[in-house]
Amino acid sequence: MAIRYYNIKPWGRSLKEYVRMFNLTPDDLERKILGCGDGSASFNAELTEQGGNITSVDPVYIFSADQIRQRIDETYNDIIDQTQKNQDKFIWQEIGSIEELGRIRMSAMEKFLKDFAGGVMQNRYMPGELPFLPFSDKEFDLALCSHLLFLYTENLSLEFHLKSIEELCRVSNEVRIFPLLDANADRSPYAEPIIDYLRARNRNVKEIKVAYEFQKGGNTMLRIC
Repeated sequence: MAIRYYNIKPWGRSLKEYVRMFNLTPDDLERKILGCGDGSASFNAELTEQGGNITSVDPVYIFSADQIRQRIDETYNDIIDQTQKNQDKFIWQEIGSIEELGRIRMSAMEKFLKDFAGGVMQNRYMPGELPFLPFSDKEFDLALCSHLLFLYTENLSLEFHLKSIEELCRVSNEVRIFPLLDANADRSPYAEPIIDYLRARNRNVKEIKVAYEFQKGGNTMLRIC
């Protein structure tokens, strides 16, 4: 795993959450989808069960399921502790407590771990990392990037973000990125420069409100096509 990714801790999200984070319609779910930085999310496993066409790419996929499970075990309590200390930055409505959050995340990660070995054999989980992806031009209809770009503003530079978004646009006809907040639940300082950069290059880019908000203010995605 690249050094810059080492501190990005596994924290899986479900198909239901992806649908709401990215405003995914039934038609969207029938498209050829790339999940970039999916990590231990169960999105791939669940969508595949429904007959979807999904490929996930993440540097963590160079490891075995047992090694990923070990990393989950090593970091789980730290993530829960940090969430406990910063719980005022979250909206505890649909997820009612720290304990419930832990159960939801572990459920998603268990689904991922059970699916991982088979998914690797089917090339549904592929090791790779931004800003250079192992795919052909316009190989996908839709690329989704959840909780990576913008979130890790302190770890990943503006240049990295710009190159990464250009790469996502290269491999896919449409790109959606969620959320636009950094790890402190503040709007990423990269949001406006990136939007301006894309518009200056005649990209069709919109910030769209979605039906998902767990981090306070984290209810918009960037849609580029």
